[in-house]
Amino acid sequence: MKAVLCKAYGPPESLVLEEVAAPEPTADEVLVNVHACALNFPDVLMIAGKYQSQPSFPFSPGGEFSGTVIATGKKVTRFHPGDSVFASVGHGGFVEQITVKEQALRSKPRGMSFAQAAGISTTYGTSYYALKQRASLQPGENLLVLGAGGGVGISAVEIGKAMGARVIAAASSTEKLQAASGAGADELIDYSDGELKEKVKDLTGGKGADVIYDPVGGALFDQCMRCINWYGRVLVIGFAAGDIPKLSTNLVLLKSCQVVGVFFGAWSARCVSEANTNFREILELFEQGKINPLVGNVYPLEQYADALRCLSERQAIGKVVVNIQ
Repeated sequence: MKAVLCKAYGPPESLVLEEVAAPEPTADEVLVNVHACALNFPDVLMIAGKYQSQPSFPFSPGGEFSGTVIATGKKVTRFHPGDSVFASVGHGGFVEQITVKEQALRSKPRGMSFAQAAGISTTYGTSYYALKQRASLQPGENLLVLGAGGGVGISAVEIGKAMGARVIAAASSTEKLQAASGAGADELIDYSDGELKEKVKDLTGGKGADVIYDPVGGALFDQCMRCINWYGRVLVIGFAAGDIPKLSTNLVLLKSCQVVGVFFGAWSARCVSEANTNFREILELFEQGKINPLVGNVYPLEQYADALRCLSERQAIGKVVVNIQ
């Protein structure tokens, strides 16, 4: 089978596409024909050796996928050959076939495409956990979403709307803001000029946002701290801008606000039951038509480097997906 492998840290072009032996499932594993694999920013960090947890060489990037069950181990009871499934696995998805523990797999809803299913686990899982457990977002609150045109940003826009918030979507281009508007954003801010604080205050009567969802970091983080409302919650999601910002703790004191870390992967491993409940609720939102994951850029497997570049250069609108077969 074909697999994209990282054998040394470097840019996307340093990866190789090779023929490798197909895996075989153990007793509690499922063998899946991978149809689509979605990218997330940790994939870019992982191949560069900059992620907080690094797999051993050689490894395949691609933390979430969808596909069709080929075979099952003798202890597997929930899945059968021909079932459509999806999963989040951390890494290893840029392959034609993959083995996964039974408990890691979920059944793909009939109305959801393979591309959508490949990209729903991490982005929507992160945003739902962030807004539900970490921010306790309330109906009527002002939610500011940075990076609102990307996969994780659009998921936050949709979930925020589903939870009854007034959503202010902020992004760096007209195209990204159009995508956020299509996802249900109430207000739009273009911060390509580097200005954010005053625009947020203008939209909130000078008070600032009650909750800020920040997957960007960099220079915008300080502006977030200056446009958060009294008792507000600033959610630290990631650092797509590349720079990890410093926190001026005097602003935390002056606003009586909270700066809240969101590490979805670690939480979902520690709190399995709660994470499963969250995902059942996410799929219910899909069935109700309240979320509709946007797949923007789609690449064939042979163009894996272009797919990773699209993400690392912040060109993505919606999810970046690689079609495997």
